Amino acid sequence: MKKYVTADLKNVCLSGSGHTGKTSLAEAILFNTGVTSRLGTVEQGTTLCDYTHEETERKISINAALAFFEHNHKKINLIDTPGYADFIGEVVSSLHVVDTVIIVVDAVAGLKIQIDNILEYMETEKIPFIIFINKLDKEMADFDKIINELKEKFGSSITPLQLPIGKESDFCGIVDLIKMEEVRFESGSGKSNQKPLSDEFKSEAEKFRDAMIEVIASSDDVLTEKYLEGQAIEENEIKEKLKKGIIERKIIPVLCGSALKNIGIKSLLETITNYFPAPNDRNLEVAIDSSAPFSALVFKTISEQHTGALSFFKVCSGKVSTGKDVYNWTKEHKERIGQLCFLQGKKHIETAEVEAGDITCVAKLKVTASGDTLGEGKTSVLIKSPEFPEPVMKLAVYSKSKGDEEKLSAALSAIMNEDKTIKFSYDAETKEMIIAGIGDLQLEVIKSRVKSKYGVELEFRSPRIAYKETIAGNASVQGKYKKQSGGRGQYGDCWLKIEPLERGKGFEFVNKIVGGAIPRNYIPSVEKGVREAMDKGILAGYSVVDIKVTLFDGSYHDVDSSDMAFKIAGAMAFQKGIKEAKPFILEPIMEAEVFVPDVYTGSIMGDLNSRRGRVLGMEKTKNKKEKIKVNVPLSELSKYAVDLRSLTKGSGRYRMSFSHYEQAPLPVSQTLVEVFQKAREEGR
Repeated sequence: MKKYVTADLKNVCLSGSGHTGKTSLAEAILFNTGVTSRLGTVEQGTTLCDYTHEETERKISINAALAFFEHNHKKINLIDTPGYADFIGEVVSSLHVVDTVIIVVDAVAGLKIQIDNILEYMETEKIPFIIFINKLDKEMADFDKIINELKEKFGSSITPLQLPIGKESDFCGIVDLIKMEEVRFESGSGKSNQKPLSDEFKSEAEKFRDAMIEVIASSDDVLTEKYLEGQAIEENEIKEKLKKGIIERKIIPVLCGSALKNIGIKSLLETITNYFPAPNDRNLEVAIDSSAPFSALVFKTISEQHTGALSFFKVCSGKVSTGKDVYNWTKEHKERIGQLCFLQGKKHIETAEVEAGDITCVAKLKVTASGDTLGEGKTSVLIKSPEFPEPVMKLAVYSKSKGDEEKLSAALSAIMNEDKTIKFSYDAETKEMIIAGIGDLQLEVIKSRVKSKYGVELEFRSPRIAYKETIAGNASVQGKYKKQSGGRGQYGDCWLKIEPLERGKGFEFVNKIVGGAIPRNYIPSVEKGVREAMDKGILAGYSVVDIKVTLFDGSYHDVDSSDMAFKIAGAMAFQKGIKEAKPFILEPIMEAEVFVPDVYTGSIMGDLNSRRGRVLGMEKTKNKKEKIKVNVPLSELSKYAVDLRSLTKGSGRYRMSFSHYEQAPLPVSQTLVEVFQKAREEGR
């Protein structure tokens, strides 16, 4: 394989909503550049980029897949990303290392609202992008309608560079507005022939070309003056300023075609090589410079059965070669680079050296994970890592077979290292393993992956809610434990005063024994009995909080008293006292921030009210979404991620954090008490 310098590299990402044909477009690109010898399809599970068992079975992209191709003396790294919102982490990590994005839009469905979340990340990274209108061969495909949608969304920077020839099943080529010629394609093979514009297309093409030149000219002061003076703008000027406008994000070119019929792909390839920026064309935080010391960002990690952990990274400066010793500045640990590879889907292409700006992978790094900075030299420069959305859907996870808990924990920990939108933890309060992710589809895929990859079957359950119990009144009670069964007996006697504390204060134990009513060495046993009873709960089996317990009197026996007797007496007194002190149940309240387009604000507010939510405020965000700040009981947010997605057609998102505990309504409390009593009667 030819060695490429930084200026001859392009890093490109295919992005967009689900079912727009991104993987089919990647397949058509790789076919036209000779990477594959036949055009695979998603339906048959034969594409180069969707190769895992879960992807071929579900017929959707789940992982960001990396491939590369060579065209016009350039090397292009292509990342095909998933369209489903559940796998947004794959998109975020990919956007962090590419220099241009191709947003793929369905010519029938149009610009789906789910694209907003992707656009937010692109805006953060200031990534140039173009739009490819796909599926123009489909029934109801409407190029003009999509262009109007795009202009409404992005404004005057939308610039069609092509027009379609033919509609729906008759779609067969494009009009090139820069060269002003017709390009017709042979369906399937991708072979094309060019000819001058016929009268049929001349009038419309001239109208669109004038609009294109106006947009390109407006991105450059010199060209604007020339345009306003009515001077002719040459083709080479158009090309030069078009590339500059794309890099500066002043121009959003629009191309069109059909990935399945292989129409328009060669024109897209010309656009990529002629107008897309090289890694060193953009003004980045870390300059892409081959002459500088080596630095790289690890943006993705996967675990393969035969090779182990595989780290994907972009070389940001300098060069790296197989066998090189490097330093992980994030973990402060030395690493040795093994065999470097370029990827074609699941196929590894070995290489000896990788230049600044290029993307590569290496196996078996010891401590390196996604987001880490690799480098050399004495000065550490931590490269900004991707900012992933926080997981919002939580489920309790159990192994179906007893004894598999340790294997399950190891499997989920490995998956968490691969996917930064997954969190795995143990909840000490509810005594459950908890997995958190973006959505239900993502978690179902993980369940399948754990079974196939690690041989562990698991099941998901709704997590237990960490309710609490407390009191509203006071009580003074005696706990007396006396047992005589021949020989030495058991005797413990204590008086406790129980009273509420301010919310969040926890537990306070006060010793006010005077005159030796209870020997000093037995007082810790009373407290221990109280604490154990607190943990077990009284009303519904939830731990008791925010109480003050004062030990103020009692009695003992010289022979029969013991630590055990006073511990039992303390527990007895506590249980009796809580029942007399007006006990009630506390529920956890979360503070949530819900982000939705204006059009859904009303329905979301209504839904939050039905969940006992209390709106704290609303404000506009930078991306013109409405941010609704609300307090909601945790029990009402079960699978809210799924419901929110349904209510907003995939455009809504939320995040939440614990706020406080407050008294649960009577219907909620009664249900919890009934469930607890029934379980106790059944011996559970």
